[in-house]
Amino acid sequence: MLLSQLAKVTEHTLVGEDREIANIEYDSRKVHEGDLFCCVTGTFSDGHEYAPMAKEAGAAALVVERRLDIDLPQLIVPNTRIAMAEMAAAYYGYPSREMKMIGVTGTNGKTSTTYMIKSIAEEAGLKVGLIGTIHNLIGDRILETERTTPASVDLQKILRDMKNAGVELVVMEVSSHALDQARVHGVEFDIGIFTNLTQDHLDYHKTFDNYLAAKKKLFLQSKRAVVNADDPHFAGITDGLDIPLTTFGIREKADFSANDIEITTAGAQFAMRTPEGSINIKISIPGLFSVFNALGAAAACMLLGFDADHIREGLAKLKSVSGRLEPLPTDGDYSVLLDYAHTPDALENVLRTVRGFARGRVVTLFGCGGNRDKAKRPIMGEIAGRYSDFLIVTSDNPRDEEPMSIITSVLEGVNKSGCPHVVIEDRRAAIKYALENAKEKDVIVLAGKGHENYQEIGGGKRHFDEKEIVAELLEELDRR
Repeated sequence: MLLSQLAKVTEHTLVGEDREIANIEYDSRKVHEGDLFCCVTGTFSDGHEYAPMAKEAGAAALVVERRLDIDLPQLIVPNTRIAMAEMAAAYYGYPSREMKMIGVTGTNGKTSTTYMIKSIAEEAGLKVGLIGTIHNLIGDRILETERTTPASVDLQKILRDMKNAGVELVVMEVSSHALDQARVHGVEFDIGIFTNLTQDHLDYHKTFDNYLAAKKKLFLQSKRAVVNADDPHFAGITDGLDIPLTTFGIREKADFSANDIEITTAGAQFAMRTPEGSINIKISIPGLFSVFNALGAAAACMLLGFDADHIREGLAKLKSVSGRLEPLPTDGDYSVLLDYAHTPDALENVLRTVRGFARGRVVTLFGCGGNRDKAKRPIMGEIAGRYSDFLIVTSDNPRDEEPMSIITSVLEGVNKSGCPHVVIEDRRAAIKYALENAKEKDVIVLAGKGHENYQEIGGGKRHFDEKEIVAELLEELDRR
């Protein structure tokens, strides 16, 4: 495609000659002959600094926010992220327009909600594409992912691949970073879902108001909104919306609500009240938060025309979501649950749920991530201590920070709670300690990593899959 043709979809000034474009790229290390290199201004680096490397690799032209002293045609644009997103959508033929699109945003619950929608839609006979934290999926085919919401160029390619594979409905997690960085710019969602809003990512957004504003951007490109009416920030999220609004909740009057709620170790069951009548629902993921996720998923699916049977059966067939209160095999009369909870609200929801069904001690193993919101560390320490009988404080993904410095911040909250605890910096050793000291009827919660199969330490990643580690440690202990 000619550069001039591609550029028609975005505000620009072309300096230099027109050229044929082979592909759009934003990583100078991946540029090939004939590519258009987008100089994206990022959080930690400026893509304009890598333009010489892109030229050396064979870039045909550049997308820039300021003219560079480089002998290549340049598209000068107000915002390279927006220009890249608009051109990527055009380059791949606007694939989102050819499928039904559901976007899910919120601090917690995005992943479970997307999997619930996928299960309901598949029960209705649709081929579903899923984009999110654990995997990107085309039907049951797994595509590995590095971030919750891909960069705009990668996203548009994935959407085109999905359409070419026969996908009819795409459900995707839309993070606040993605909305703020225009990764989903140019995608029109049939339905946008808001799950909840609690403290997270303030290292990036700086203020809670900025965080809320980023989440709200989803509805600027959605045809309909599905919003949690029980969330304290409901008014802020819905204020000024000019699209149809459907609500769900338990404590507030809502279009989709639940009563007769029963939560057990095996999951939850409840009567879901909908505009079309009541549906008896059973789900295999325990916790009141799972009821909220099911309500939001059901509301979106009913708006798309799925009936009560599809919703009831689809939710019943979803047996688990990886790393979301996921039970792991053990060698005794105690339980090990794996969960991704890494925010104060998520950790409180999970531990409150476990507290409700535990027959013995609740033993929580957790840490906090490095290079992220430091304010939540003592908050999470206090929450963990409040709901646990014993704590094992360890590392999560320390990244570039000193692990013990993070742990010290966590302990400020732990000490306020008065909960007995031990500190074991090495996470594998901490898990071994938990298993060696497990008592009858204990519930051990491994919080923070969930589905992740790596640990980030000192700026690098190493393989670290807690499902594998628990199995290996149990085998070691059995050989003693």
